[in-house]
Amino acid sequence: MKPSVIVFPASNCDRDAAAALEQATGNAPAMVWHGEASLPDTDFIILPGGFSYGDYLRSGAMAAKSPVMRAVIEKAKAGTPVIGICNGFQTLCEAGLLPGALLRNAGLNFVCRSVTLRVENNSSIFTGGFEQGAFVDFPVAHHDGNYFADDETLTRLEGDARIVFRYVDNPNGSARDIAGILNDAGNVLGMMPHPERVISPLLGGVDGAAFFKSVVDAVA
Repeated sequence: MKPSVIVFPASNCDRDAAAALEQATGNAPAMVWHGEASLPDTDFIILPGGFSYGDYLRSGAMAAKSPVMRAVIEKAKAGTPVIGICNGFQTLCEAGLLPGALLRNAGLNFVCRSVTLRVENNSSIFTGGFEQGAFVDFPVAHHDGNYFADDETLTRLEGDARIVFRYVDNPNGSARDIAGILNDAGNVLGMMPHPERVISPLLGGVDGAAFFKSVVDAVA
């Protein structure tokens, strides 16, 4: 198993993502600087959370223009699994790999706390280890986590079972309580909550460890 983590300027969860991947796979992931023009041989890719480029302009907009993103887009279109977490979700939307956009939270405040999610689709490669309708607890830490898309797109996401996670108690105003979505092909996942922050009882929970095990088992 050869995972990769993309490292953007000011990312603050790249090492958390690396620790989660190493725990789940037994291998340290490749840490790929955003300025690289290519990726190493890799089985799946994580765009981590953080505040790439300080989140100036639209969150994730500058990160989406990083040289490495051309390679990420090529890999994603070829079927390589890609996970974008928090700022990584914003970047996937800005890069056109996922529909919609992440707006300022409805309350205009930074939200940092644990939230409960419901697993809406357990047939994806990212959630096969969970029961349909199961509840998991992941932390959120964002100011721009309010998922928005037009009604036609939202209805299509619903109809195609591309909504993977929903908030039980929506912390940011996201349309239809959306916390995580898939692309058309099902190999790209964007989610605002942070599974990499709950991979051990010492960190306050293990639902994130189950999430990463699910991904690794599916890819393997």
